Amino acid sequence: MSAPLAPSASTAPLAPPHAPVRAPARAVTAAELLDFALRTAADPAVIDSLPLDPEGRTWIRLDGPGGSEAWVIGWPPGTGTGWHDHAESQGAFVTARGHLREHSLAVRLPSEGWRSLELAPDLDRSRSLGAGTGRAFGEHHVHEVLNESRTEHAVSVHAYYPPLPLIRRFSRTGQVLTLEQVERPADWQ
Repeated sequence: MSAPLAPSASTAPLAPPHAPVRAPARAVTAAELLDFALRTAADPAVIDSLPLDPEGRTWIRLDGPGGSEAWVIGWPPGTGTGWHDHAESQGAFVTARGHLREHSLAVRLPSEGWRSLELAPDLDRSRSLGAGTGRAFGEHHVHEVLNESRTEHAVSVHAYYPPLPLIRRFSRTGQVLTLEQVERPADWQ
């Protein structure tokens, strides 16, 4: 077996002597995303820049830390996301104004190869998130977020790393979760 060939001096890429040395890229952690979302949610200038609509959710995109993507989202009374996940992205969200409820599943779903799953009992989790509170989550986190108020808007800050490659949307009837749709960034940007 022959040894691998080293590039010759004429083909080897050379960096100029003054070029900065770059450290390898580092993944942003869920804790860093949560810290960013908490700081952003506490910034009135950012939160006040979001136009609110009385009937539909509104949003603005922000650049998050380390190449992550972030969103400020307005929630009219009675609105929600429906069940969904964020594929291979981890994330965090914080309520900036109002009150949100998150329902989630304490299980990691298969990433592909299924259309409908029967969930075991005791997988449901629910948490209430008032202004200034939030949570971080890992990959394939399945949840729905709701503004249950009948009168008040809510505003929240969300951050994801890596930037969302897709969102899978689910319907749920009792303990049966069904994959309904896969959205790609072009569908929401």
